Amino acid sequence: MSEGIKDFTKGAFVGIELGSTRIKAVLTDSSLAPAASGEYTWENRYENGYWTYSLDDIHTGFRECFRQLAENAKAAYGITPDKFTAMGISAMMHGYMAFDREGNLLTPFRTWRNTTAAEAATEMSRALGFNIPARWSAAHLYQAILDGEEHLQRLSHITTLAGYINYRLTGDRAVGIGEASGIFPVKDGDYDKERLSKFQQMIRDKGYDLDLREILPPIKTAGTEGAFLTEEGVKFIDLDGLTGIKSGLPLCPPEGDAGTGMTATNSVLPGTGNISAVTSVFSMLFSKEPLKGVYPEIDIVATPDGAPAAMVHCNNCCSELDAWVNMFGEFAELMGITLDKSKLYNTLYDNAMAADNTCGGVCACNFLSAEPAAGAQKGSPLYFRTPGSKLELGNFFRAQLYSAVAALKIGMDILFDNEDVTAEEFTGHGGFFKSAAGQQVMADALGTKVSTMTTAGEGGAWGMALLAAFMIRGGGKTLGEWLGKDVFAESEKVTVTPDSSSAEGFAEFMKLYRKGLAVQKAAGEAADS
Repeated sequence: MSEGIKDFTKGAFVGIELGSTRIKAVLTDSSLAPAASGEYTWENRYENGYWTYSLDDIHTGFRECFRQLAENAKAAYGITPDKFTAMGISAMMHGYMAFDREGNLLTPFRTWRNTTAAEAATEMSRALGFNIPARWSAAHLYQAILDGEEHLQRLSHITTLAGYINYRLTGDRAVGIGEASGIFPVKDGDYDKERLSKFQQMIRDKGYDLDLREILPPIKTAGTEGAFLTEEGVKFIDLDGLTGIKSGLPLCPPEGDAGTGMTATNSVLPGTGNISAVTSVFSMLFSKEPLKGVYPEIDIVATPDGAPAAMVHCNNCCSELDAWVNMFGEFAELMGITLDKSKLYNTLYDNAMAADNTCGGVCACNFLSAEPAAGAQKGSPLYFRTPGSKLELGNFFRAQLYSAVAALKIGMDILFDNEDVTAEEFTGHGGFFKSAAGQQVMADALGTKVSTMTTAGEGGAWGMALLAAFMIRGGGKTLGEWLGKDVFAESEKVTVTPDSSSAEGFAEFMKLYRKGLAVQKAAGEAADS
C-alpha cells in the first residue's frame, strides 16, 4: 500500500481478521482501497490433545496489530483512531469458546483445526440430515456432552473467536450470519428452526438441560447497525491509552474468514465462486440450485447476507509449503547468503513451474493436522517417490505446490461429478495467490479460470473493512449490488486459464497422491502412538 495523499472525507473503515498464522488490520480510504495496515504473526499450539491459542495470545496479538495499524495510519496520513468511521472484526471460523455467566473461559479455546468432535459430528449429521463437520461449534458442544465434560455444569454461552473479540469491544454477543453458519445450520436469516429443535431434543435425551437459544450467539446480517465500542472496549483494545481511540465507534456484525473472503472477491451472488488459500484452503461455490446429496466433504454455509453456498474446506494448505521454503532460506543463510523472502519464494516457485508437470514421480502430502476431505483422521506430512522418479528441486517443490490444493480437488470433484455443478471462474485471495505459480496451479487443478485482484494479498481484513463500510454506506442496496456497483465496478484483475499439459500432469500426480493416502494414514497413526 503506497503512502501519499489519501482522501478520507467519505470515511475511514477498519477491518481486523485473526487468521491462523497472522492477525491483520486494514484501513481503507474514501474509495475503499486499502490505505494502511498492521499485522501480528502468531502460531497455534497443540496442548493436551487440542489445537489452541491462549487468551494471552489472543489479547496480545489483537492489541499489537491494532497499535501497529494506528501508528502506520498516523505516520502516513495523519489520521488517528478517533477519526475512524466504522470497524469490523473477523477471525478463523468455527471452534469452541465456552463461558460461564461471569465471562470466564471454561476450557482452552478449541480451534477449527481440531477433529476431536468427529463422533458428535457423525451423530448430528445423521440425525439432522445435514453435514455437520467436526470443526463446527455445535459439534464441539455436543462432543463435550457425549464426553460428560465437567464445564457444562457452569456453561452460560458459547461463541467463536470473532464473536469473542466483538463482545469484548461492544458487549454485543451477536455474530454475522456467515459466521453463525459455521456454528449451526442457518435458514431464513436465523438458525434452522427445525434442526435446532431436533438438536435441542438430542441434548435433553443425554440428560442436559441446556437452552440452545441462550447458549448460541444471536445472529445479524450484513449491514445491521447497533453495536458500538464501549469504554470497556476501549480499555481492552488500548491498555495504555496511546492510540487515541474513542468509545462510540460503530462495529458491524463480526464475520468469519469465509464471509470476508467472499466479500473481498465480490463473490456473494449466485454463479460466483472464490477460493481462500492460506493456512487452510476452502472454496465457495454458489450454485443456483440446492445440492441433491449430503456429503461429509461439503459444508453448506451462508454469505454475509444469508444466501446459501457450498463450501469445500480443507485444514491444510500453505503451512508445510512454507516450512520447506523456510528450510531452504536457512540453508542459504548457512552459506552466507541473505535472501529477501519474496525472492526466495519466487525463485523456488518459478523453478517448480519449469519442472516436470507430473512432478517426475515425486509426491507429497501436507497434512499437519487431520484432513477430513481426504479421509485422514490424523496429521503427519510426508513425501515419497517412485523408484524411477527424478528427485530434483523443481520436481520436489512442484509436488509441494500440488499437495497444497490436492485435498481441495477431492472435494471439488464431488461437486463437479456428483452434482453436475459448473464453475466458469474462481476468484482467489490469500497468501497462496501472491505468486503467479499458485494461481496457475489452482487453475490446472480445478480445470477452471482463476482470477486475482490487486487486493488478493490483503485477504479477509480488507473484506471485513468493506463490510464495515457497507453498514454505513450501503444506501439500501443489497450486499451484492453494493459490491458490484460501489466497490468492484472498475477493479482490475489478472486471470489465468488452465494449461492443458499441466492439467494432465496434475491429474497424473493425483493418481499417485490418492494411492499415497494409505501411507499418510499409517504415518498419522504411527506419529500419534
